Amino acid sequence: MTYVERTFTVQQQIGTVVDYLRDFAEAESWDPGTVSCRQESPGPIEVGTTWHNVSRIRGRETELTYRLDRAEPGRLTFVGTNKTATSTDDLTFTQLGDATSITYQATVRFNGLAKLAEPIMKREFEKLAEQTVRRMTETLEALPRG
Repeated sequence: MTYVERTFTVQQQIGTVVDYLRDFAEAESWDPGTVSCRQESPGPIEVGTTWHNVSRIRGRETELTYRLDRAEPGRLTFVGTNKTATSTDDLTFTQLGDATSITYQATVRFNGLAKLAEPIMKREFEKLAEQTVRRMTETLEALPRG
């Protein structure tokens, strides 16, 4: 299992942050590993909504189906799966005056022979987490103030 966690603050209201990040298709703008992401299931975004995500890590593309697993006040959880891995993105939010604290936890569980890549992937995900914090902060702070 590979696990990374980052806590950071963005200068944006919590409602704007949660509403924006609730649509996982927006990962194209804040996740440097995402090549494309589109909603698969029809209708409004709610628990159970799914997205087709294409990510590039270490020069290789991989496709996952992500599902909104939890949508509570102050928390969003997305779970992505394919035959080689299960990826969980768990985001919690706390209002800090006019800003929002975000704790971003990413867990990847590899299946079968893919488990052999865990030591290499741990380093890669640590680097990716730093890039994600920067991109997510820039993206969220560029949104109109709510």
